[in-house]
Amino acid sequence: MGETVRFGISMDDQLLESFDRLIEQKGYANRSEAIRDLIRAAQVELDWEEGEKEGVGTVTLVYNHHVRDLSDKLTEHQHAHHDQIISALHVHLDAHNCLEVLVVRGKARDVRRIADELIGVKGVKHGKLVMTSTGEGLH
Repeated sequence: MGETVRFGISMDDQLLESFDRLIEQKGYANRSEAIRDLIRAAQVELDWEEGEKEGVGTVTLVYNHHVRDLSDKLTEHQHAHHDQIISALHVHLDAHNCLEVLVVRGKARDVRRIADELIGVKGVKHGKLVMTSTGEGLH
């Protein structure tokens, strides 16, 4: 870690009050930690937009496993990207619906493409990609 530098921020009092409520709701110890977290989040988002940096994402899928060939299609997609899908969790939600959570690692653009392919498979009821960082480059 580098040297800590102190600096001042000017903002509208209503915005500051709103920020302080957010800090309390999220359980931050202080404003500094909340601001550091916001900067890190913006940095990760920028990395994902650029698409070239290594990233990690979770793809969450909800689907009815009785839909013809759907489970097989999802499994085929996962095998086609076995080098980027590093983990999978399968949960039976009820007699018909399943939840899968896949951990995908690779260049941000590739992770997004894999997620789009999986979410777009006919029969998937809901899908979502949550993107994050490998932690490298974050301070």
